[in-house]
Amino acid sequence: MEGSNKAERFYSEGLKFKSMVRVVATGTFDIIHPGHIRFLEEAKKLGDELIVIVAREKNVRHKPKPIIPEEQRVRVVSALKPVDRAILGDEHDIYKPIMELKPDVIVLGYDQHFDERRIEEELRKRGLKTKVVRIRVKEECEYCSSTKIIKRIVDVVKSRLEEYEEFFRARGMHV
Repeated sequence: MEGSNKAERFYSEGLKFKSMVRVVATGTFDIIHPGHIRFLEEAKKLGDELIVIVAREKNVRHKPKPIIPEEQRVRVVSALKPVDRAILGDEHDIYKPIMELKPDVIVLGYDQHFDERRIEEELRKRGLKTKVVRIRVKEECEYCSSTKIIKRIVDVVKSRLEEYEEFFRARGMHV
């Protein structure tokens, strides 16, 4: 009767019977840059399934509000190669989607403002034994920051406006 039940068949075929490891990453993901990609690639390495919770605009309080609308941010994140699924966070309780997803691991980026122990404590109170891991790897590049990208755009636009104004002035035209 060997291999007659499902568990024995999985075992005999050398397959894992344990469920997949679900990893959850969170963030604003305003203007996607190589730092975001590296973070998500590292997060994916920690499990089989990566779900990303994209912050709601009203919940972003630790930095300026995002430029890109939340529906667009979640759509872009969901299209990234390491991401299996992306969802918007809850507007009132940041733990609500986590309680629904029941991840094995939550990953935080090197610069995210959350405290790992406080998150784990809150999850324990709510009945989850999720591990919280901070990814310390950082992508090094000139524009691996949404803020740096925005500043660059502003500088380029100012420069171009000055070029256009000079161009039109030199031809006796008014802008």
